[in-house]
Amino acid sequence: MTPPPPPPPPPPSLGRARRRDGPSFDPALDDHALARARDALAQGRWTDVRDLLATTGDDWDRRGHRLVVLAEGPASAAWAEEWKLAEPDSADAAALLACATVFRAVRGQESADAARGACRAAARMAPADPTPWLGLLILARRTGTDEERLQVFDQVRGRHPEHHHAHHLMTACLAERQQGDGDDPFHEVYDFASWAAEQAPADSPLAVLPVVAHAERYRVLALAGAEPRDPARSGHWTTRRARQAMKAAFDWWLEWEGEDHPRNKVDLNFLAHAKVHEGRMAEAAALFHRIGRHASHVPWAYPDRDPRKAFRTARRAALGSV
Repeated sequence: MTPPPPPPPPPPSLGRARRRDGPSFDPALDDHALARARDALAQGRWTDVRDLLATTGDDWDRRGHRLVVLAEGPASAAWAEEWKLAEPDSADAAALLACATVFRAVRGQESADAARGACRAAARMAPADPTPWLGLLILARRTGTDEERLQVFDQVRGRHPEHHHAHHLMTACLAERQQGDGDDPFHEVYDFASWAAEQAPADSPLAVLPVVAHAERYRVLALAGAEPRDPARSGHWTTRRARQAMKAAFDWWLEWEGEDHPRNKVDLNFLAHAKVHEGRMAEAAALFHRIGRHASHVPWAYPDRDPRKAFRTARRAALGSV
């Protein structure tokens, strides 16, 4: 199995200047309340996080997105521990501590067993919440077996069948199995993505999952040398199957958009990336307008590229075409 890619870089530190028209690559995406709470947490103000999560409620995709972004900070585990000591019955504090411990384990700063223990403790405090299991899936993505990943994914899906982040993680995991020579249109990752899209309601952003599967499979094949490392030289996005998947996903976006979904910009980045490499520049331009500055590290970094340069080059080509 090809080793998974390194985790995306942390968000820019407080006070770092950014070009107003440049891509931000902030994992908070367009959730400004989340970005403010993350900055407050970096300064030890965990009460801001408590207030944010209290307003999030049981919107599981939004809760998972917010907790993962909050947990990635290098000091998040310490402040989550302080919050947990102050409010030992807080399921929100336990969930943040669990996710932060997972990222410490991913960075080699904590044991995987400690992260698993923190996630299971958080799960016991809030049995309906899929987020502690999402933390376990992030951990299993790096350190677990295929069987463990499937078991944890089932736990997430049992609590929220359309869990966006979990489906993306599982797609990335499956793409790495049974490495082929590039001509593998029946690889299991495509079946999984198609199945998930078909099972979801008509307005679900999981309609874009087959496009995600295509990008993840490209990453694996390119790293193995079965596809060119420059996606612009690859025919991966011009096969009949790829075109069908991209048309279905783009048609879904035209009808539903899903703009209220917390990870909507992730889907738009995958879709714009696919449309650029398919050569459908006018469609890609429409997507770049919706993305704005909210670029995501993946898939622009695939297989081992500078995502900022790749995003800017693709956006310039798409917008220049119209």
